[in-house]
Amino acid sequence: MDSRGRQGEGQVISEYLLYFFMVLPLSILFSMGGAGSGIAVIPLLHLLGIDFNLAKAVGLFTGFSTTFTSTLMNIKRKALDIAFVLPLAVTMWISAPIGAQLARVIDERPLQWFFVIFLLFSATMMIFFKKEPKMALQKRWIMALIGAVAGVMAGLLGVGGGNMLLPVLILLGFEARKVAIAVSFTVPLSAFGTFLSYASFVDIDWILLAVCAAAAVIGGYIGNYMMHFRLSQRDIKRVIALLLYILAFKMAYTLSG
Repeated sequence: MDSRGRQGEGQVISEYLLYFFMVLPLSILFSMGGAGSGIAVIPLLHLLGIDFNLAKAVGLFTGFSTTFTSTLMNIKRKALDIAFVLPLAVTMWISAPIGAQLARVIDERPLQWFFVIFLLFSATMMIFFKKEPKMALQKRWIMALIGAVAGVMAGLLGVGGGNMLLPVLILLGFEARKVAIAVSFTVPLSAFGTFLSYASFVDIDWILLAVCAAAAVIGGYIGNYMMHFRLSQRDIKRVIALLLYILAFKMAYTLSG
């Protein structure tokens, strides 16, 4: 191999290392806050020049990689109320891949602005949302409807959807603990199904996918370990929210340019 070829190969390796060491601290931080890092990975990769749909596919797979273990743990501990979670899970699993397919035909620019709004919403919920019910609409058909709507929106944006489901279901009067377990079961499998839907029409960079997933898994384990120290969840969530605000404003500035 000539020097030019080695130089090109070295540049590619450097880029993948850059992605790894950008996703790793994000995953540590978000894991400490009890959240998935995909919501920050997507805009970050896109701002670095990665195609928006590819960034969404990578974000979905990294989110699935880090949260699937919690799904298995809840099943093993028999903490999952199947009757409670089924209306939400089934409708979301069906509708999220449909949202992903819609993303291929809808103009990308409005979706990017929609993603900016979602970043602002998620950041605001992290700071100001209080787990207090405002209504008493604990009906299964309501869960099914919310699962369907949240699934389509999550598929369009390329996110797991947990940030949408948790506050809405709790505000409607559903028990916070049961909702958290239901979402932790529903979202990872929904994210994987949505990833497969994106993979059907996006040219996947499998090395990028593997690098980001590895960083997310390692970061998730480190963040989970660091949660055992006396760290304020409120302060961690404020840092995460600040990061999401920065990414939202940076993305909006780029779209406006």
